[in-house]
Amino acid sequence: MSHSTWGDIEQVWANIIDNAVDATNGRGSVHIHTEVEGECAVVEITDNGVGIPPHILPRIFEPFFTTKNVGEGAGLGLDIAYRIVVNRHHGDIRVTSQPGDTRFRVYLPLTQA
Repeated sequence: MSHSTWGDIEQVWANIIDNAVDATNGRGSVHIHTEVEGECAVVEITDNGVGIPPHILPRIFEPFFTTKNVGEGAGLGLDIAYRIVVNRHHGDIRVTSQPGDTRFRVYLPLTQA
């Protein structure tokens, strides 16, 4: 993996973890788990925060979509994470959420496409 690729992947973790920390309002926890599943490295980031409402979940990767107050977020973090994982690295991001259990599973191929 090149240096610029590592920078891309660091942005993915920073954006997802930042959202997870925000979701816990400083009173919850964030966990990171890694594993190999088939031909992919999988990184699962979970939090026990407020959760993502079902009607919002389909939109979370849209550019400029945010649930944060004006001035707190531009709505680009998850869009950037999605573009890096899916478009640049041919991976996938899967999300499940309910109050107290939000899980982002990032799948990155172990070999180049």
